[in-house]
Order: sequence, then structure tokens, then C-alpha cells
Amino acid sequence: MGDYSLKDVTAPKIERVADNIFGTGMNIVQYFFLTLQAWIFVHIRQWVKPTGSVASGLIFDAILSRSQLMLENAMLRKQLIILRRQVERPKLSDEDRRWLVILASQFKNWRHALLIVQPETLLRWHHELFRAFWRHKTKTDKREPRIPQETIDLIQTMAKDNILWGAERIRGELLHFGIKVSKRTILKYMRSVREPRPSGQNWLTFMQNHGRDIWACDFLQTYDVFFRMIFIFVIIELGSRRVVYIGITRHPNDIWVSRQLSAACDWDNQPKYLVLDNDSKFGENFEQVAKHREVELLKTPFKAPKANATCERFLGSLQRECLDHLIILNELQLRRVTREYIGYYNDHRPHQGIEQCRPNGTAPPDLSEAVVGIDVKPVLGGLHHIYERKRAS
Repeated sequence: MGDYSLKDVTAPKIERVADNIFGTGMNIVQYFFLTLQAWIFVHIRQWVKPTGSVASGLIFDAILSRSQLMLENAMLRKQLIILRRQVERPKLSDEDRRWLVILASQFKNWRHALLIVQPETLLRWHHELFRAFWRHKTKTDKREPRIPQETIDLIQTMAKDNILWGAERIRGELLHFGIKVSKRTILKYMRSVREPRPSGQNWLTFMQNHGRDIWACDFLQTYDVFFRMIFIFVIIELGSRRVVYIGITRHPNDIWVSRQLSAACDWDNQPKYLVLDNDSKFGENFEQVAKHREVELLKTPFKAPKANATCERFLGSLQRECLDHLIILNELQLRRVTREYIGYYNDHRPHQGIEQCRPNGTAPPDLSEAVVGIDVKPVLGGLHHIYERKRAS
């Protein structure tokens, strides 16, 4: 009888092997078992392909020879290298991370076998897995608080309603009610109702608290009909979004800008702070005028236009709502057009930043008065319109 092993039988060769078996005088029982083994071999081979599970692949690899394992590893490594050139960052599940950590812990050269992630990433996964394991191991049963629920509710109410109160202040208030609670216990129940307070006020909070005392300035560069540059200098009040001053020139410099600041400020109407960028046009003369007027200059960081967002937003509105629709002939025309637009902007245009109010602070109309219609007035030749109520005479 011929010598037939399990490794020599593959799916395309089953019929040919059967013909050889009957030629050797094998009985039907032996043929049946050999066919069954071949069928099992073929299907297991399909189940343990790399797309299957890791455990089934390890079971099948145990019956392969060393040379076959080396060739299969070389083929899989080549496919990984090809995929790595096409997929920048593969998505891994938690199960994938656990398997990689477990397999890497079993041999020394695991760093060289990693292709889809960095070794530092695998170490971080191992640390996270250890922390999760330790949390699960040291987890204690939840117990009832030792203080009454009414006291807990009172602590959380005080912490929520008084954001400036600390744990020691709340402990002092509780002592007046005859409730003795440690500072650590109060901190424990404060965290669930109060977000951690930053160490200092941020830029937005500073702007909101001092908006009426802060002005901001910046330049807008535009071009006339002959593509010559014209600069528009704007000063705006942050609290009301009111445009305080505007100047136009072809040659801005330190002396010219300092004169514009002096003209915009008077002793009854001047800011405490002025936000500006690091442009070289704001030079020594400009700083001397600001110091004489007792105005503190707040320079924005480099490449941070959001630090002067209100002024940048107005310059964008001026460009989109006015200048983009006109051909500028000269400085005189540009000055007339911008003044007309600023009059419309301050007196009639609602602003989202101040809850759709108008920058000049005009009070809403008295709705109790009888209204007989709407007056419409064009602005900038009909580019915008002003709508006002007609009141009964």
C-alpha cells in the first residue's frame, strides 16, 4: 500500500488520490476515513486563514513544519508592508490591542515584529491594561455615605449657587447649622456639581468684564481702480461694537497713526486699554501718545488674529458688505463710502455679539404706539436699506 499522509492531500487532488488508493487494494473503510481527514484538513485550513481568530491560527501552526512557517511568515510580512504603504493609520479594536500585548510578552524580538503601530504605543496599551486590571482588582463595594443625604444636598446646593465659595467657607456655613463635616468630605461632594475653576481669568472673561473700557484697532488694505494700495485705519469699542474712529491714507506710518489715536481720544471719551497687533506702524510716537492719554496698550500674540476678533470681524464685514461691491476711484470717495457705511453700521445694523442690538445703544421702539407702515431708506445706493416704523400722527 502506498504511503499517504495528511499534508499531501489537498482539495483539488482528492479525486486523483482516491483513484490511486483503489489501485493499491485499500478497502472502503480506509478510504472513508482518509477522505474524512482530507475534508477536515481543507476546511480547517479555510478557518485558520489570517482573517480568522488568533487562537485557531496557533492551533493549526502547531502541525506545520518550520520551513512552512518561515515561508508563511515571509508572505504575511510582505502583505503587511504593502498595506502599510496604503493605510496611514489602521483602526484597532480593544481585542486587537489585548492580543498584541499578550503576543509581544511571549518573545524578545517583539519590537522588530511590529509594523502597524509603534513600540511606544504598545507599551502605553500595556500600561492602560494594567491600570484597568488593578482598578478591577482593588474595586470595593459601594457603601452608603456616613452623612445624611440632606447634608449632601445642602453642600451641593451651596457649591452650585456660590461659585466663589471654597470648601472651608462651606464648612463654616454648615457649622452655623450645627453640622460638623470635614473639609475633605465637602470637597468630595463639591466635584460632582462644580467644574474646576481655572487659575486665572481667560481672555474672553477679561473682554466681557472690561468691554466698555477697551478699544481695538487694526488696518484694512484695499485697492483703487488703478490697483494702488489704500489703508483704512479703524478703532472700535469692544463692549458695544461701535466704530469710534476711521482714518484713510496711502502712506501709513508711526507719526500718522499716532495722530489718528490723538484725534480719536478726548478726555471725556477714551479707553483704559487698546488692543493692537505687533505691526511696525505702531511705533514709539504711537506709544508716547497712548502713555500721555493714560491708555494701556495690549498687544496680541504673533499669528493670533482671534485675540483681536471683534475688530477683525468688523473689517471683514466692511470688506464683504461694502468694498467688494464698489470700484474705488480715490481717497475722497473711499472716505465718503466708509463713513456712510459706518453710520449705517452704528445706528441701524443689528449685531449678533450684543444679542441683535445696535452698536449705538438705540432703545427698542415703543410697541404700544400705533404703527401705520414701514419707511424704507436706501444706503450706499441701495446696497443696504434702513427700515423704520411709521407712527400715526
